Amino acid sequence: MGALLTQNGYYEQNPLTYASLYRQYLSAERQYSPDTVQAYLEDLSAFRQFLVMTGGFTGWTAIDQLDVQVYLSHLRDQHDAWTTLSRKVSSLRSFYNFLERNRLVNHNPFANVHIKRHPRSLPRYFYQKEMTALFQAADGNGRPLDFRNRAVLELLYATGLRVSECAHLRLQQIEENVRMILVEGKGGKQRYVPFGNYALQALHRYYTRCRQPLMARYNQHHDYVFINAHGKPITSAGIEYLLKQVMKRSTLTGNIHPHMLRHTFATHLLDNGADIRSVQELLGHTSLSTTQIYTHVSREKIQRSYAKFFPRAKEATNQQKGRTKTDDNN
Repeated sequence: MGALLTQNGYYEQNPLTYASLYRQYLSAERQYSPDTVQAYLEDLSAFRQFLVMTGGFTGWTAIDQLDVQVYLSHLRDQHDAWTTLSRKVSSLRSFYNFLERNRLVNHNPFANVHIKRHPRSLPRYFYQKEMTALFQAADGNGRPLDFRNRAVLELLYATGLRVSECAHLRLQQIEENVRMILVEGKGGKQRYVPFGNYALQALHRYYTRCRQPLMARYNQHHDYVFINAHGKPITSAGIEYLLKQVMKRSTLTGNIHPHMLRHTFATHLLDNGADIRSVQELLGHTSLSTTQIYTHVSREKIQRSYAKFFPRAKEATNQQKGRTKTDDNN
């Protein structure tokens, strides 16, 4: 690998060369999405930038345990969430695993770093009435982009797609005759996800009232499903922005993130009787433990089922109703 002579007079391995090789590995061998690759490289860049600013970066091969501990202390001082801290360490561990396998470093300084796991926070999701309010707000004033917003909202809710999967969705992935979408998920993994009439009708209105006119106006030619105001493919950030605009127009308060619709999709499936293995498949989760976080949402349903079907619970409920009726008659 090429070496660079720095202003301080010492040689260091070219970090851009390592980063370039790592990018190729993530894209070609691991087949990660562009957004995932970018996230890994941003974590790598943030670590290097911190060490440069603190005078502790002399090349990737010179990183030691002290550098790692100093950086972890810095992240904790920033009060990064456990998930953020864990992701950054995972990115750096993966980078050094790659370098170690290719004999570019002698050891992985992140190999023995373990972030203490905190209890997983429960996902925020929308109740059915809240979804109704969002759909009403998405209709807006019937402008072309309002049809796009409604279609995006319908599809995210109907399928549980990740925002990146929605942004990268192409026309040929949607099989309307069988109401299925072939989704390109993380790591290039594919899965089929069904969708219903509401999403299909919203897509048809969007195609005729928004996508086709805007692409013709701006002379755009591509097969991405969702577009921005200039007919170009929409980005993940663009989807997040349009959902925030819908939220502002609704009667709801609080924030919205595309992933909340994915949470809502899983929650409503489980709450209405879907088995967890099916939900795992629809979400594209590799591990069942990732899906199990959604099982908390069925507590109310479990309690209702218990009260309805367990003999003693039914008996107690009937007795309570009898006492209430007696009190009303007195």
